[in-house]
Amino acid sequence: MSTNESTASAEFAANEYVTVKIEDQLFGLPILEVQDVFTPDTITQVPLAAPEIAGVLNLRGRIVTAIDLRTKLGLPPKSEGEQKMAVGIDYNGESYGLIIDKVGEVHRLKQADFQTNPVNLDPRWAGISAGVYRLENSLMVVFDVEKILGTNEQNLAA
Repeated sequence: MSTNESTASAEFAANEYVTVKIEDQLFGLPILEVQDVFTPDTITQVPLAAPEIAGVLNLRGRIVTAIDLRTKLGLPPKSEGEQKMAVGIDYNGESYGLIIDKVGEVHRLKQADFQTNPVNLDPRWAGISAGVYRLENSLMVVFDVEKILGTNEQNLAA
């Protein structure tokens, strides 16, 4: 492959993201990381768990750790009765459900448009973000699953 061909293919390389909303902010999860999208039923609280661990739930016979991303991002909880959604992912052989407000659509975005976190991005968000995409009317923060769940594994081990 010539230099011009590799530059052209890098320019048109695209990443796909499942978009989710938390509060009014748009976030993206790499589509290859997403296993399920579901409405969590009964979540059983886990004593002495980190605040962002909402508990565990049963998803088609699997025990899934539910992570409340609103809490992780320092946002207030949703009102009682408001529907929650979850995105199921596997990380290091364990199943997790990331509790979010709404699931959006799949976006296919050019790798060339991906940017590192801006310096003015809230530190809580930057701590779990791989970077951002500036879309026409909004900023999409891309979740870094390892940053989100890597800290939870340390908390669970402690």
